[in-house]
Amino acid sequence: LDLKKLGHVSAWHIARMADGELAQALAALPPREDEAPLSQMQQAALVSAMYCLKDRARSLYELRDKGHFVLAERPVTPDEKAAAALTPVSRGILAQLTEQLQHVSWQREALEAVLTALAQTHAIKFGELAAPMRAALAGRSATPSVYDMLLVLGRDEAVARLQDAVQADP
Repeated sequence: LDLKKLGHVSAWHIARMADGELAQALAALPPREDEAPLSQMQQAALVSAMYCLKDRARSLYELRDKGHFVLAERPVTPDEKAAAALTPVSRGILAQLTEQLQHVSWQREALEAVLTALAQTHAIKFGELAAPMRAALAGRSATPSVYDMLLVLGRDEAVARLQDAVQADP
């Protein structure tokens, strides 16, 4: 049995399944011991995020892991690696970002412009801005793009998560 090929075939099928069908399949998965079964609201949230999740998942469990950001409840507790990105300097930059996000059109192009301008203002690379954003929005260092997470979470939830990270004790 070629497990690499099996993973490739599984990923091919996941990428082509309907979003609602995938959410139902995820709900039918037995939860891991540290997880609760998916609620109807969580299934609906996964459906809205499926466009940025399913193309890179090789299994249903991996798909659910990639969708962690939409399933997480506030306040999001970052894992050890993600927490390292939340320095006092990055928290200050996130504070500026939350202010700017409250007044921007919630479209990908507008969000890209704000984040790019903020990175340039602070003379940092985009990755140096994305890492603390990933920690704040998802609590993990490996996530879908920050733009996709912002769009899926919506302005209110995204800004609230960023503010939680700014105000959390380092």
